Amino acid sequence: MHNEFNAIVEKDGDWFIAYSPEIPGANGQGRTKEECLQSLSDAIHLILEDRLQDALRGAPANITCEVITVE
Repeated sequence: MHNEFNAIVEKDGDWFIAYSPEIPGANGQGRTKEECLQSLSDAIHLILEDRLQDALRGAPANITCEVITVE
Protein backbone atom coordinates (compact mmCIF):
# COMPACT_ATOMS: atom_id res chain seq x y z
CA MET A 1 0.00 0.00 0.00
CA HIS A 2 1.33 3.43 -0.92
CA ASN A 3 -0.17 6.61 0.50
CA GLU A 4 1.07 10.16 0.82
CA PHE A 5 0.08 12.55 3.60
CA ASN A 6 1.09 16.00 4.72
CA ALA A 7 3.30 16.33 7.79
CA ILE A 8 3.33 19.50 9.86
CA VAL A 9 6.72 19.60 11.62
CA GLU A 10 7.75 21.88 14.48
CA LYS A 11 10.95 22.20 16.46
CA ASP A 12 10.37 22.22 20.23
CA GLY A 13 13.62 22.62 22.11
CA ASP A 14 15.78 19.60 21.30
CA TRP A 15 12.87 17.69 19.76
CA PHE A 16 10.99 17.70 16.49
CA ILE A 17 7.26 17.01 16.67
CA ALA A 18 4.91 16.36 13.78
CA TYR A 19 1.30 15.58 12.98
CA SER A 20 -0.70 14.87 9.86
CA PRO A 21 -3.83 16.98 9.37
CA GLU A 22 -5.42 14.22 7.26
CA ILE A 23 -5.11 11.57 9.99
CA PRO A 24 -6.49 12.79 13.34
CA GLY A 25 -4.48 11.40 16.24
CA ALA A 26 -1.34 10.68 14.20
CA ASN A 27 1.66 12.27 15.89
CA GLY A 28 5.40 11.71 15.76
CA GLN A 29 8.45 12.91 17.58
CA GLY A 30 12.20 12.52 17.38
CA ARG A 31 15.55 14.10 18.12
CA THR A 32 16.05 14.59 14.38
CA LYS A 33 13.60 15.56 11.67
CA GLU A 34 14.11 12.17 10.02
CA GLU A 35 13.33 10.29 13.27
CA CYS A 36 10.27 12.46 13.76
CA LEU A 37 8.95 11.79 10.26
CA GLN A 38 9.57 8.04 10.64
CA SER A 39 7.72 8.09 13.97
CA LEU A 40 4.78 9.88 12.30
CA SER A 41 4.83 7.42 9.40
CA ASP A 42 4.71 4.49 11.85
CA ALA A 43 1.80 6.10 13.71
CA ILE A 44 -0.17 6.68 10.49
CA HIS A 45 0.41 3.07 9.43
CA LEU A 46 -0.85 1.72 12.77
CA ILE A 47 -3.91 3.99 12.78
CA LEU A 48 -4.94 3.09 9.22
CA GLU A 49 -4.38 -0.61 9.85
CA ASP A 50 -6.51 -0.44 13.01
CA ARG A 51 -9.28 1.50 11.22
CA LEU A 52 -9.45 -1.13 8.49
CA GLN A 53 -9.62 -4.00 10.97
CA ASP A 54 -12.25 -2.13 12.99
CA ALA A 55 -14.34 -1.51 9.86
CA LEU A 56 -14.20 -5.21 8.93
CA ARG A 57 -15.28 -6.48 12.37
CA GLY A 58 -18.83 -7.68 12.14
CA ALA A 59 -19.05 -7.11 8.40
CA PRO A 60 -21.11 -9.63 6.43
CA ALA A 61 -19.19 -12.62 5.07
CA ASN A 62 -20.09 -11.78 1.46
CA ILE A 63 -18.30 -8.41 1.26
CA THR A 64 -15.23 -7.70 -0.80
CA CYS A 65 -12.43 -5.32 0.13
CA GLU A 66 -11.06 -3.49 -2.91
CA VAL A 67 -8.07 -1.17 -3.20
CA ILE A 68 -8.59 2.18 -4.94
CA THR A 69 -6.11 4.89 -5.91
CA VAL A 70 -6.84 8.56 -5.30
CA GLU A 71 -4.76 11.07 -7.21
